[in-house]
Amino acid sequence: MKTVARLALALLALHAAAAESKKIYKFTDAAGVVHFTDQPPVTDRPVQETTVKVEPGAMVQLRVEGRDSQRQARVFNYFAGPAQIELSVGDVHNIATDPPLPLTVVLQAREERVVASLQQTDRAQPAGFELALRAIPGSPDARHEDVEYRWPLAGHPARIHQGFDGAFSHTSEESRYAIDAAADEGTPVVAARDGVVMEVQDDYYGAGLDKEKFATRANVVRVLHRDGSMAVYAHLRPESVGVQPGKYVYAGQKLGESGNTGYSTGPHLHFCVQVNRGMRLVSVPFRMRGPDGPLDFRTAAPARGADPAVPGS
Repeated sequence: MKTVARLALALLALHAAAAESKKIYKFTDAAGVVHFTDQPPVTDRPVQETTVKVEPGAMVQLRVEGRDSQRQARVFNYFAGPAQIELSVGDVHNIATDPPLPLTVVLQAREERVVASLQQTDRAQPAGFELALRAIPGSPDARHEDVEYRWPLAGHPARIHQGFDGAFSHTSEESRYAIDAAADEGTPVVAARDGVVMEVQDDYYGAGLDKEKFATRANVVRVLHRDGSMAVYAHLRPESVGVQPGKYVYAGQKLGESGNTGYSTGPHLHFCVQVNRGMRLVSVPFRMRGPDGPLDFRTAAPARGADPAVPGS
């Protein structure tokens, strides 16, 4: 019996660290069984060594366990809040899955779960499969309440470089209803609404307009609200975040400090409210009160006093 497992992970690595290299070893034993391992095997058989890229910072990860004719797909949710995952199978032969793939499930905060079993249907024939995992933070049952948010830059005036539908970078579903607020590096960033800290990234350095290099390297705090919506505070100063995932925070409580990290051209705070719309991360309009009263973000043009030559992200 020969079992060949080809595992291809297409993982949405939210705010993941830059890809690192990892070695995979492949060899065929005396019985003709093909083995894959990430540890150098002890064998006198020829070993093929391959270097692959991995995303160590992914907040949702897939691991295939077991051996030979019986495998299990186990998913780990490292968010301190719910995440929806979609597991699908690609090139597959002589393999049956239980339940049938693709499937979509919601994992609760920091939950790990075996979501599918894979079994070789004919043990006398070779078998192979490819799995792909997509993950979106939040629950698809989220509903955004009509609440007024607090200005998230403590003691700092409201200077908006880019508002809703900003032409520079607020053009996707995830950021259409986002704002970029001008702020010197080190300005205190406070919670705009009560909630649970769902995700923290604060160890990235550097910024620029190279999307491939910087798009996933913004320091971020994600806060989960009682209605399932999530506030995103992005481009924070490295190592400035003072809250931990799972901690409950109140409106006005300090989260970190504004900075210039990731896909950015200057110090500012990127703020938006997102919901999961069934494997789609979508930003939603919100109301906010600034230091001088209610704010209007319906224009993409910079607010008075802002520098139009320094767009946000």
